[in-house]
Amino acid sequence: MTSVHYSTPIVDIDEIGNGNHLYMKRDDMIPFSFGGNKARKAEYFFREVDAGDYDCIVTYGSSSSNHCRVVANQAAKRGLPCYIIGPEEASEPTYNHLLMEWFGAETMTVPVNEVHDTIEAKLEALRAEGKHPYFIAGGGHGNLGTRAYIDCYSEIVQYEKETGIHFDKIFFASGTGTTHAGLVCGKFLFPRKKDTEIIGISIARKNPRGRQVVLDSIKEYFDSLGVKLGEEEVEQATIFLDRYTGDGYAGSSEAVQEVIYRVMTKYGIPLDHTYTGKAFYGMERYLEEEEVRGENILFIHTGGTPLFFDELFGARMAEEARRGEAEE
Repeated sequence: MTSVHYSTPIVDIDEIGNGNHLYMKRDDMIPFSFGGNKARKAEYFFREVDAGDYDCIVTYGSSSSNHCRVVANQAAKRGLPCYIIGPEEASEPTYNHLLMEWFGAETMTVPVNEVHDTIEAKLEALRAEGKHPYFIAGGGHGNLGTRAYIDCYSEIVQYEKETGIHFDKIFFASGTGTTHAGLVCGKFLFPRKKDTEIIGISIARKNPRGRQVVLDSIKEYFDSLGVKLGEEEVEQATIFLDRYTGDGYAGSSEAVQEVIYRVMTKYGIPLDHTYTGKAFYGMERYLEEEEVRGENILFIHTGGTPLFFDELFGARMAEEARRGEAEE
């Protein structure tokens, strides 16, 4: 399988507490549909679409989903119908959802416990019409999504070789699991003399399920290669922190909002309250709580720029509401 090499930049950000130094890998700068980890993964999925006789796309995700935005955009680029099934429980208006509609995607919302059956029914109905749908699991889950972040890890290793900088810890938002799995797989496929801790900050899922999903994806990928790794070794390499999830998926907090404001103001880099803002907040808290000192830290910006504007709009509405109450 041919790799997709974006070589997104790694930028030197700032000192970050106790003599640590922060760098950021800007996957949000992938040049398609506001970038992000879903844009990196979608390249692999749509290579299969282009190589096959598929004539429509079916996928799953919430109204906040970066994955669904990118998939809808890739489908629209090809003139393919796109059908998105989402949970009613996460269907509030967002800029990502507006973009899905703008790209002409047909969205259907159902109770979360009906999602699986609705997807199967939609695929069956399309096939009955003589269509050839291509299904992409929510979040780009599966070996192709994992492979995309093995590529990302190889870019990080190449940067280290070129600069002589070694990253002691890598942080990122861990959601459906394959971004996390790909980075851990990359650690085994591109071993170095000095260890790097790969630390996923959960944006919603709790342990043990959240971590197990990542472990299952790692195993599935290596099984596809016919490679057997030691179970204990893989488990030690898979760090999934669930203590910074706040109110869960798409939930925000004043602390996360403060991080988003500070990072945008100081560095000009947009984060969002669903994914990257939560992960950045978790990273800062972890470094403080664990008293990490004198290390090189890499934060992978996995995208979500349209959601930054949801946060900005929400803050504006809240401020206007406070002013209105004060005037009364």
